[in-house]
Amino acid sequence: MNIFRLAGDMTHLASVLVLLLKIHTIKSCAGISLKTQELFAIVFLTRYLDLFTNFISIYNTIMKLIFLGSSFSIVWYIRRHRVVRRSYDKDQDTFRHFFLMWPCLILAIFINEKFTLKEVMWTFSIYLEAIAILPQLVMLQRTRNIDNLTGQYIFLLGAYRAFYILNWIYRYFTEEHYVHWITWVAGVIQTLLYGDFFYYYFQSWKNNVKLELPA
Repeated sequence: MNIFRLAGDMTHLASVLVLLLKIHTIKSCAGISLKTQELFAIVFLTRYLDLFTNFISIYNTIMKLIFLGSSFSIVWYIRRHRVVRRSYDKDQDTFRHFFLMWPCLILAIFINEKFTLKEVMWTFSIYLEAIAILPQLVMLQRTRNIDNLTGQYIFLLGAYRAFYILNWIYRYFTEEHYVHWITWVAGVIQTLLYGDFFYYYFQSWKNNVKLELPA
């Protein structure tokens, strides 16, 4: 654990809390892509297969449970909650997200650190997380309707990955034999996908105007 890893975990946790705050208190999921949330649920489900077999620390276990529980809760809210689901814009959230899974799975089968079920699934989750935000970004470009909480949610998600890149750089220079190309490349790709959003987010903040993405 170092300050960059902790900052990454806390911004990731904050992004989930912001989204749950929006859904639970406002009873609205307007502007939120169910497709992206389903992909994140699959990411955590396949990444944490070792939850009950490989204990690392209480902190690690709690964080795993939080991300698993919150991701499936968000999907449930959007799909099943009698009030929240009415605000879901299904017509704009049309990205064929499950087609993103097959290339990630095939890539994980052939490019992994160890060919075991847990390792392949973990690698699959890394690849899928890198591109899981795409349905959300596409939806926001279509609707151009980004409220403050949605904007903060996506910003915090991008910041979480950026902090993790700093964590990897720090560990590379402070730990011997610390090399994880799969995680590094996927993380950089994931961060780059947020680049356009970051630009318009900071522009809206600097000019004190409503956040909008170009169509």
